[in-house]
Amino acid sequence: MDARTPRPDPAPAAESTDPRGDRLSRLRELQERGVECFPHRFEKTHTPAQVLPLGADLVAEQKTEHVVTVAGRVALLRVMGKAAFGHIVDEGEKLQVYFKLDNLGEDYQTVKKGLHLGDFIGVTGIVFKTKTGEITVEAKKFALLAKALLPPPDKHSGLKDTDTRYRHRHLDLIANDDVRRRFIARSKVVTAVRRVLDAEGYLEVETPILLQQAGGATATPFDTHFNALDADMVMRIALELPLKKLIIGGLPKVYELGRVFRNEGVDTKHNPEFTMLEAYAAYSDYHGMALLFEKILTGVAAELGLLGKTIKFDDREVNLTPDPASGLLKFRRAYLPELWLQHLGEDIHLCLKGKGFDSAGLRALAARKGVAHGAEVPDAKVFDALFERHIECHMPEPTFVFDHPTAITPLAKCKPGDESLVERFELFFAGMEFANAYTELNDPLDQAGRFEEQAKQKAGGHAEAELLDKDFVDAMEHGMPPTGGIGFGIDRLTMLFTDTTTIREVILFPTLKPE
Repeated sequence: MDARTPRPDPAPAAESTDPRGDRLSRLRELQERGVECFPHRFEKTHTPAQVLPLGADLVAEQKTEHVVTVAGRVALLRVMGKAAFGHIVDEGEKLQVYFKLDNLGEDYQTVKKGLHLGDFIGVTGIVFKTKTGEITVEAKKFALLAKALLPPPDKHSGLKDTDTRYRHRHLDLIANDDVRRRFIARSKVVTAVRRVLDAEGYLEVETPILLQQAGGATATPFDTHFNALDADMVMRIALELPLKKLIIGGLPKVYELGRVFRNEGVDTKHNPEFTMLEAYAAYSDYHGMALLFEKILTGVAAELGLLGKTIKFDDREVNLTPDPASGLLKFRRAYLPELWLQHLGEDIHLCLKGKGFDSAGLRALAARKGVAHGAEVPDAKVFDALFERHIECHMPEPTFVFDHPTAITPLAKCKPGDESLVERFELFFAGMEFANAYTELNDPLDQAGRFEEQAKQKAGGHAEAELLDKDFVDAMEHGMPPTGGIGFGIDRLTMLFTDTTTIREVILFPTLKPE
């Protein structure tokens, strides 16, 4: 058997100036010959990844007894008269196929004259190893499964333009193996998160996307109109309030994994629609949520095969070696009042007054630190700028930051003996927030007062402050047990575990400016 292998990955013949026209012409020729170019289905027995081990122990030109049926997209085709070699790609793996006139008869003409790169084909044949040691399927049967009317991205120059990649993700997946692997990793992240929460006894639920009023986060919603009810609606900016109502209703542990929508800017860390996970547990608190998140991080690392390894994110190393005592990933824990004193040089309470801000003290500090603090800048934005510029940058490793101001956290419970701070943590690393958790406020009178404080901030120019949600306060008056809650973005979690610094690289179809 003359099973010569062509040179590795030779460049395919150049497409004409009218590739679609040429392919349409070829399609019509095949159909006139009676070739089915778009069959309904095809039964395959193996993927390339399953075929390759079957020939691993063969010597050159040795055949096996294994008969396999494989299918995939044509990635290379080299015709040599009465024989041809090609590569198909299926599930991200490449497999060589050997076509021969003696085996295929009339079907060989379809291979020789009818195929283009990008076509889908199916092959049944035996596994053997070529003279050069490549595991190959010798085709005994052949079928065209789909005729591609447009060529794939050029194999050698690839697809690099980011705008084209985002707008035509199907081409991005064809051209770039690392993109495919990243989105498979994202799916595994979701699987691992669900597995941990299910094992911990949480019930997955669904809550409305369209609401009469946005709540549960500091953000600007998208507005829409419901024609059937002639009612103005908004799209949710968080999952929090409906989930807490379920806690009030007697479901002790609930979570939701779903899309949320925020009508804000687009940058490397933000996309207006993104995937959020929020979980709530009765009789827990923010320490319980920290433990839960450590279990989730450990589960994700294990699912991705990274547990016990050191990974990189944005040129920073993250050690994923679990704690010997607990078996869980443990990250640094710090407390905001201590960090504030360390990096800004004064007690955080000088910027706080009761459950709100001490505006004069906050702005005086901002002036000393060179942070914008004009009358048009809300107190909450001044506080965030001080934190981001002087504290967040001093976190070379993933860090849980506990105990935040009540003024910016209207849905969390105050620390005992200190109404200016709440039991809240956020996980920060490399200038990004990865998780946010509370000991949830369950006092309806306190909650109503917090909403009033938010109303004052909104009147003072903080457009994103929380609105009074009377329906939620009324629900709380029926009794809400002590509760811990956590929220985190699936997109950012995927970024962390795949060393991806741009959120659009982990969202299959990110929001883009219209062409």
